Amino acid sequence: MAFAVGIVLNTIFIVIEAVYGYISNSTALIADAGHNLSDVLGLIVAWIAVILSKRPPSERYTYGLRGSSILAALFNAVFLLIAVGAIGWQAVLRLFNPEPVAEVTVMIVAAIGIVINGFTALLFASGRKSDLNIQGAYLHMAADAAVSAGVVIAALVIMFTGWLWIDALTSLAIVAVIVWGTWGLLRDSTAMSLGAVPSTIDPAAVRRYLEQRPGVTEVCDLHIWPMSTTEVALTCHLVMPSGHPGDAFLVEATHHLNEDFGIQHTTIQIVTSPVTACALVPDRAV
Repeated sequence: MAFAVGIVLNTIFIVIEAVYGYISNSTALIADAGHNLSDVLGLIVAWIAVILSKRPPSERYTYGLRGSSILAALFNAVFLLIAVGAIGWQAVLRLFNPEPVAEVTVMIVAAIGIVINGFTALLFASGRKSDLNIQGAYLHMAADAAVSAGVVIAALVIMFTGWLWIDALTSLAIVAVIVWGTWGLLRDSTAMSLGAVPSTIDPAAVRRYLEQRPGVTEVCDLHIWPMSTTEVALTCHLVMPSGHPGDAFLVEATHHLNEDFGIQHTTIQIVTSPVTACALVPDRAV
């Protein structure tokens, strides 16, 4: 529901903003409309990913399509950076050739943007800390609200000072805000798509926990990777010369890995000899 509401509200606002940006001759308003358009496309992609990630596993996709949420976050980051390139270029051209703008119109339209984007951001606020895909949607909407506030301030400055170049400068500031807010999303989504250990998990701490389990003499072939933007998997070999400790050991370890480290899918193989578990494994470190 949050995605549907956000997409509809922002689509309507994009049309309003683009039309009045053209009428008022404001590159800042048009730049913000272009940014909002990219955000709507991002919301659509993120929504599709949420739907796909809920599909059940199949014989070919044994984890289902959970990884689509990672691809969506990566797409959003790349698409935003491409969009700001075009916005930035137009702003630079206008900076050297400033033109009059209709300040009152710009302020009214941008103020509407603050309300719509702020409300949409609140729809995603509750899930932003546990899902990178949702976090991307939240950051986009929150940044839009801040950018719209900047446009209002720019129009006020132009109204009282007559400095027409402020409009273009605001557009460049919008670009800077987008790049700054998108860089972390790009970094994290790229790392996730490459199967890196999520930044919220300390692999050394996970290894220490497993090594300190009763009867464990060595941990081998430990791998931790994101299955989606909300789920993490782990596989490893535990060397236990005394033999298999029983199901209760595995249940306890799985529970603690989930509660303490946020690892939801754990597969542990118990072996009695380090030769069979470690000596033949070339990538013994995480």
